Amino acid sequence: MINQHRHSIGPAGAQIALVQWSEGEQRKPPALLLHGTGFVADVWDEVARELASTYTVYALDRRGHGASHKPGAYHFLDYADDVCRVIDALDLHGVYGIGHSAGATDLLLAAKLRRGRFTRLFVMEPTVMDPRKARDASAGLSEWATAGVQGVLRRQAEFDSFEAVFKRYRAAPAFADWTETSLWAYVKHGFAPLENGRVRLCCTPEIESAILRPIFEAMDQIYTGDARGNPFAWLTQIDCPVRVTTAETSGAIYKEMAARAESLIPGVSTQAFAGIGHCVAQEAPALVVQAVREFSA
Repeated sequence: MINQHRHSIGPAGAQIALVQWSEGEQRKPPALLLHGTGFVADVWDEVARELASTYTVYALDRRGHGASHKPGAYHFLDYADDVCRVIDALDLHGVYGIGHSAGATDLLLAAKLRRGRFTRLFVMEPTVMDPRKARDASAGLSEWATAGVQGVLRRQAEFDSFEAVFKRYRAAPAFADWTETSLWAYVKHGFAPLENGRVRLCCTPEIESAILRPIFEAMDQIYTGDARGNPFAWLTQIDCPVRVTTAETSGAIYKEMAARAESLIPGVSTQAFAGIGHCVAQEAPALVVQAVREFSA
């Protein structure tokens, strides 16, 4: 029987919400799962339940998402620091890190900050810039990236009910291939009920737009970081095995960023998922579980 437990770490106002899946009483090696932008820990549910026979599985709501804090600071190092906070608070060792998109980037950077804590990283289409080929940041975001940052502000934030959200999202191309379980997990935990009976996005359009700006800057090769600098050179210092995966039907930019990661990470291995889109863990969770287990072997 799979046990699911919710808790959080950190003080009020700076909490990181966690979901834990486990099977039986025996303590197993930890697996730490990081979702992509806009989602929540629970979108890993189908993957996590399968992995729980071998691992104690943890997933967190990344800052700005779900039940976690929403401080307004959304640089890559902020997210990596949050991962380190979780590792330290739970005293995790021998971590198998499994991440998607920007969540995969969190793990890559955390592996440098917490050397020796990770056994391996399985990262699906991480958000990566190659700092060796940076462009002039003074030029600003490209037209398509600007449209992406601004476009999310037009996203509908409130709906009449969870059922109305599910119906709308099931018809949307971005979610058309998600399993029903994954989509319901996102709807139930990515939206919060309001006093008037309606439901509202936890990661509001304004928050998601702020989160996306550094991501699009990395895509455009113009990310400079904050006062702490640009951390992407750290990828050359990762000292655990890393597998970078791509998905056949996702956008070209995701494959380009995966190639950047491959050029930076020492001893990296690669894998391609055939016939699947960017959200592979929510479209074909069984394939992800199989690939994760094969890499660990």
